[in-house]
Amino acid sequence: MAVEIDSFSGFRIYPSKGKLFVRGDSKVFRFASSKNASLFLQRKNPRKIAWTQVYRRMHKKGITEEVAKKRSRRTVKHQRGIVGADLSAIAAKRNQTAAQRSQLRLSAIQKAKTEKKEKEVKKAKPARSAGASGPKVSKQQMKGGSHARTRV
Repeated sequence: MAVEIDSFSGFRIYPSKGKLFVRGDSKVFRFASSKNASLFLQRKNPRKIAWTQVYRRMHKKGITEEVAKKRSRRTVKHQRGIVGADLSAIAAKRNQTAAQRSQLRLSAIQKAKTEKKEKEVKKAKPARSAGASGPKVSKQQMKGGSHARTRV
């Protein structure tokens, strides 16, 4: 059963009921009653007539509470690891007290200082022994610069 919709009011028109109006530009309008047809031909705006479906839809009439109240989803917060630190490491740092944090910082600084001193000591020893292998030569002399040539 094909149920049509009223062009003016938005009501349903059942088979064998209503009126059909075809305008000069071949546009078809269907009306449930002569009242709807009359108001349409008077060029009344269905949005301003309180009993039409268009008016009711515009003014939010007759909407059930279930449809009106939309449940909003709560945002779920996720924690992810950062590059170079996984989630467990971040959680461990967060749970540390201020005293523990400062203690770890001091120990890390001490460790870095000792490593730096060891590197300097290693670097200094080979440089002194290299001095005995031959005379000191500047970079320009190594390249064969003309200013500091020795005669033989």
